[in-house]
Amino acid sequence: MSGEAAVPTATKATAWQWPALGVLTVLVLAAGTRALEKGVPEWFTGSDLAKAIEYPVYAIALGLLGNAVLTATGLRDRLAAGFRTEFFIKTGLVLLGASINLKVIVTAAGPAIVQGIVLISAVFLFTWWLGGRLGLDDRLRALLSAAVSICGVSAAIAAAGAVQARREQLAYSASLVIAFALPSIFVLPALASALGLSPEVAGAWIGGNIDTTAAVTAAGTLAGENALAVATIVKVTQNALIGVVVVALTAWFAFRIERRPGAERPGAGELWRRFPKFVLGFVAASVVTTWYLTTVGAAEGKAVVGVANDLRTWFLILAFVSIGLEFRVASLREAGWRPVAVFAAATVANVLLALGLATVLFSGFTVA
Repeated sequence: MSGEAAVPTATKATAWQWPALGVLTVLVLAAGTRALEKGVPEWFTGSDLAKAIEYPVYAIALGLLGNAVLTATGLRDRLAAGFRTEFFIKTGLVLLGASINLKVIVTAAGPAIVQGIVLISAVFLFTWWLGGRLGLDDRLRALLSAAVSICGVSAAIAAAGAVQARREQLAYSASLVIAFALPSIFVLPALASALGLSPEVAGAWIGGNIDTTAAVTAAGTLAGENALAVATIVKVTQNALIGVVVVALTAWFAFRIERRPGAERPGAGELWRRFPKFVLGFVAASVVTTWYLTTVGAAEGKAVVGVANDLRTWFLILAFVSIGLEFRVASLREAGWRPVAVFAAATVANVLLALGLATVLFSGFTVA
């Protein structure tokens, strides 16, 4: 009897030990990511490229390296339960809401709201249409459309939750965002200077089409202080619209994409079941931040918001590491060249439309 009782105990111990080791692996690689993020610019002082590389690059790269090692040793599948990608992503996006002060968006940059709505709508629909023409999977179309039209990796992550995309599709989308965002950091400020754009127009152009907040900050810094201020407001405005797009995607997939012929029309309960609840946390965090900064003042509240932003970065690093650990090369081969073509074409459309909108809406605009 004693021997029989010992078996379940050992099994139970093993059941939690492997996931725990998986979580530990993610934490170690995340710490390595943070070390590279801070160390590389110091090791290569004076290199604009070293300063421009963002943490998702290091996180995914280390995750892929860990993936290769664990696969070769036969440990990856055992540790996979500890790669809590979805939890890390959702927590990071909730904390992203804490960086969005709705009052600043509404009172400081009316043109940014107009630009954000028009740009996101037009680019999203163009990307969705082109992806359909080239035969992309609907979930991948949604991820690419959200990424290129709103704010890159964060938008792709939010869309992935809404449409229940595969992790490989999310990793693919994130890789495309990073590949296109890095050269934009240097190309767009140079083009803005060559075209003789004012700092405000240049900032609105940069903020409207570079797909990650950190890359927008880097490019805006190269373009000047006023350009950076406008670029930041424009990008934050687009970030705030993530929730709207997620609601729309949830409804669209429920009513059109996944609804079988002859099936009953989904009701409110079904939409609520499918709706990614973390978006409510995102909105709540933004509302609380707005109330808090209004109550205590921007100067005093800056430190608290800074802590939330740092936590957000940590959770997104954990998510990107997990994406790298879970990535499968076979999925990339299946996707082929079409997603790259769609993303490239959408990026060109985004650049041109954002330039036109920035010129119309921000000519004569001055930073207070």
